[in-house]
Amino acid sequence: MDTARIIYLGELRTEATHPRSGQRIVTDAPVDNQGKGEAFSPTDLLCTALATCMITTMGISAQGHGIPIQRIEARVVKHMAANPRRVERVEVQLEVAVEGLNERWRSLLEHSGRTCPVALSLASELDQDISFLFV
Repeated sequence: MDTARIIYLGELRTEATHPRSGQRIVTDAPVDNQGKGEAFSPTDLLCTALATCMITTMGISAQGHGIPIQRIEARVVKHMAANPRRVERVEVQLEVAVEGLNERWRSLLEHSGRTCPVALSLASELDQDISFLFV
């Protein structure tokens, strides 16, 4: 089965559909690159994919080890470079609330996040500035 189906809607906008669920994502080119900036840009999604993958992988690890995660939230900041235009740096700040947090759990969750499939798939030239705040 396809992972996604994408249609160009014109005016630098696309619509991606997840075939299994029917969920849709619209993208726009960013304002600084001739777009309207009315939706996530493809590079926004790249950075968002990193954070969502980290959180998902941490959740899987927590379930497998009985770690009682109460909440995980992420803030993502994308930094672009020119010549060639690309994502140069992505900042992901994760705030994690765990009941009864101990050093073993902290280490396990951080490792799970930092080694998620998206993090390991991105080019080594992309600076992944990852920080964890456990509360």
